Amino acid sequence: MRLPKRKYLSPLLPLAILLFGLVFSWFFRLIPVASAEDSEAKNSAVIGESHFVTVFADGERLIIRTTAETVEEVLDRLDIVRGPSDLIEPSLDTKIDADHFYINIYRAHPALLIVGDETKYFETASFDPKYIFTSAGITVYDGDEISEAKNSLALESGISYAYELKRNGGRLITVTEEIPFETETIRSASLPSGSSEVTELGVMGEKTLTYEVLYVDGVEASRTLVKEEITKAPKNRVVTVGVSLNVKPLTAAMGRNRYSYQKSDGTIVERQETYYDLNMSGTLRFCGATSYSVRSDGVKVDQDGYILVAANLDRYPRCSVVETSLGLGKVYDTGGFARTNPEQFDIATDWTNHNGQ
Repeated sequence: MRLPKRKYLSPLLPLAILLFGLVFSWFFRLIPVASAEDSEAKNSAVIGESHFVTVFADGERLIIRTTAETVEEVLDRLDIVRGPSDLIEPSLDTKIDADHFYINIYRAHPALLIVGDETKYFETASFDPKYIFTSAGITVYDGDEISEAKNSLALESGISYAYELKRNGGRLITVTEEIPFETETIRSASLPSGSSEVTELGVMGEKTLTYEVLYVDGVEASRTLVKEEITKAPKNRVVTVGVSLNVKPLTAAMGRNRYSYQKSDGTIVERQETYYDLNMSGTLRFCGATSYSVRSDGVKVDQDGYILVAANLDRYPRCSVVETSLGLGKVYDTGGFARTNPEQFDIATDWTNHNGQ
């Protein structure tokens, strides 16, 4: 009987595998971060004072990790040239206050503006004709008409954007103004303690103001506001800040959460957490809150992102900020449990009614 031949690996194969591994690891060290949303990046975003910053400019996206403190410093370090009429959002002096931060650069372009026999060249990053005219210092009345210019000057100048304004004798002026957005901070145990992330980009709102213009000797003497209307409400910029007790968070399935907690004075208490599901509107007045909402995990939070908590008011007075397994909370309520367990927190949730209230 002939025994089957054994197959032996070539002595060069292990060496080839090792060499391939070295080349593979070296290659991927050269590849920049693919996305600021990578879970690995989220978990390691805070190293020293560095942050992930995403810059959108000239049709490209660049993601870097930087210790720059402001938008201007980020752009300076990247040697990104800015024109005086370029639009940068957020503004250059905005602080880099989150681990995932976004910067948009809108490049300015030349526009030819024609009013009667007069022409004006203007650099702008906008594509709204009315906004361009008003930014160039040209009054636009409500009855005026703006259209793309058919004038030969547009072709002779080589400018792609040309607009013509025709006067129709109006005396009402409608001005559009931006409404700045605010930054809202939400505390959450879903992020590592001490880290932060922009979870919602702020959106500027708009309002329209209508004025009646009074002229004296052909010169505008005054404006009287006759109407004001908010056409688009601003949307807050939301920064989520990670807070954690490094304990397992309370869940609906658990029902009751027990853990040891060291208070600020160094004493260790045995904390117990439970949850309840009631309409919390009646308790908001105690701390001057105006509204509450249900977080994505079903926990009820006030407009500042604090979890609504019921506690022993002798130990934790109303409006006290406390640390729970689900993040920072604020004491709005109390209950009969406080007599038997003064260290218990009852967390307001939507885990039983599931009605979003």
